[in-house]
Amino acid sequence: MKARVTVMLKTGVLDPQGEAIRRALDALGFQGVNGVRQGKVIELDLATAEPGTAEAEVQAMCEKLLANTVIESYRIEIG
Repeated sequence: MKARVTVMLKTGVLDPQGEAIRRALDALGFQGVNGVRQGKVIELDLATAEPGTAEAEVQAMCEKLLANTVIESYRIEIG
């Protein structure tokens, strides 16, 4: 079973990498971009075939390793 985890900085947390991307886009002539938030996507290939078990396992992975839950939020997609 496949799982995809999207990790983003929480709202209100400074995103210097996102701001650097926004400035670079502006310098390239893309002036309509008012803000950029940069994150990461992690794709997992799981041995389990049970969606509920897979989601519980991935949530535990996020809480322990994949996301810094103090400053990051995450979204899990199973399928």
